Order: sequence, then C-alpha cells, then structure tokens
Amino acid sequence: MLKQESQHTEWKETWRDDYLRWVCGFANAQGGRLLLGVNDKGQVVGLSEAAKLLEDLPNKVRDLLGIVVDVNLHDEADLPYVEVVVQAYPNPISYRGHYYMRSGSTLQELKGAALDRFLLGRHGRTWDGVPLPQFSLADVSAPAMARFRQLAQRSGRLDAETLAESDANLLDKLRLKEGAYYQRATALLFAADPQRFVTGAFVKVGYFESETELLYHDEVEGDLFHQVKNTLDLLLSKYLKAVISYDGIVRVETFPVPRAALREALLNALVHRDYA
Repeated sequence: MLKQESQHTEWKETWRDDYLRWVCGFANAQGGRLLLGVNDKGQVVGLSEAAKLLEDLPNKVRDLLGIVVDVNLHDEADLPYVEVVVQAYPNPISYRGHYYMRSGSTLQELKGAALDRFLLGRHGRTWDGVPLPQFSLADVSAPAMARFRQLAQRSGRLDAETLAESDANLLDKLRLKEGAYYQRATALLFAADPQRFVTGAFVKVGYFESETELLYHDEVEGDLFHQVKNTLDLLLSKYLKAVISYDGIVRVETFPVPRAALREALLNALVHRDYA
C-alpha cells in the first residue's frame, strides 16, 4: 500500500483524458505525481493498458497542455502501475481553456478574481500594476500631489530636485506609468475620486454593539493619503474611548490602542487590500 494522497500525489485506478485536469493542476501548483492503477485506498490494483499509456500520455500532455511530463512504469506484486511526474511551471498552464490548481488533496478550478491574481502573478505583475487606459494626468488631484510632496520631503525619501519636478515627471519617476498609460495604483494614490476607476476604493468604519448589531458607521473616501489621515482621526475622535488621567494639572488621554500601532494596522490594511 502506498502513502496517502497529498498536495503532491493523486491516485486513479484507470486513465481517462479528463485526468489531464489533474496534470494541469499540478503544473500550476508545486508539481506532483499522478499514479494510475492505484485505488482510493492506496492499493495497487494494476493497469491493463500500462504499456500503451507509456507511449500515449507524453504526447497527449504535450499536445493538450503544452508541457512535458515524465511517465514511468512500476509494478508491485506483479501488478503494473504508471507514474506521471509533473513539474511546477512558472507560466500559467490551461486545459481546454480552463485553469486548474492543486490545493491540498483537491483540484480547484480558478475563476474570477482568483484567476486574475493567478495570471497576473505568473506574468510577474500585480493587480495594482496593471495599466488603466481611462486614467489620465487630468484626473490627478492637485491636493493629493501636494500632500505627497509634503510627506516625501518630511521623510527625506526623495530629494528636493525630484519633488520640484512636474506631476507628470514625478509620477514617471515613481514608476506609476507603463508606456502611455498610468497604472491602477496611480488612481488609488492620486485621483480625487478613486472610485471612478476602482470599485470599493474607500474605507468603511463601523461600531458594533454585538456581533450582529451595527450602531453606526462612517465611510472615508478620497485618495489613499486622505483615507489614512481621516480614518485615523475618525477612529481616535469617535470610535475609541480614551481613559482620562492627570499628571499634576495636565490632562492625559490614554487610548486602548497606541496611536502608532493603530496607524501601522491601518496602513497595513490599506496597503495589502485586495481590490480584485
């Protein structure tokens, strides 16, 4: 009896061309082995067409998936079984126009946002780095650019000469442009109304009295710099209750979460948000 199925191993008693989906799934994940002639208990039951599959499978995989696999013949107690060894591929592999991914011991078809992330990642791109043809320099918010220049000057990350350049040149030096088009990140960072270009590009804050009862909520819109500042101010002024103490005649307000930690959590939430 063989070891149990896993991320890298799948058992099938016979061969059907539909099992090319599993080969595709292994190629799009971390690679793996498809064992033919093995039942779902891991017992070798033999494969009558083993010799024929040694010849047919490499060609089928090459013609329908565009990849090369190793096909090996083994036997256990005089029962032949076939091992199909699939390498992980850096480029996306499809089977009849569909994309599959091995996850644990299951096969998942990638669709919607998951497929978008997969394809972009395999091409070395991220969602926010995709060109946005409908966004132009005219959509850039002057206050957002001014706020960025102030923050960059204060942090010392950019020199005065660079910050004095035109908006077009500065955005180009920030690598927010690809060819003739600005990237999605440009709209999130510098558009007066990012929601014109990216659905859901705002922050929603809610106060719950219980897990299901929402007492009140707020929405913070605008560019990301504006969202960070205003959301932080909103949390500290409306949503978090400070403990009041006194140091002599000086009133001291202590929040349940330090401002620096709250700012870091908010920045991480927005920087790593999945808009896809």
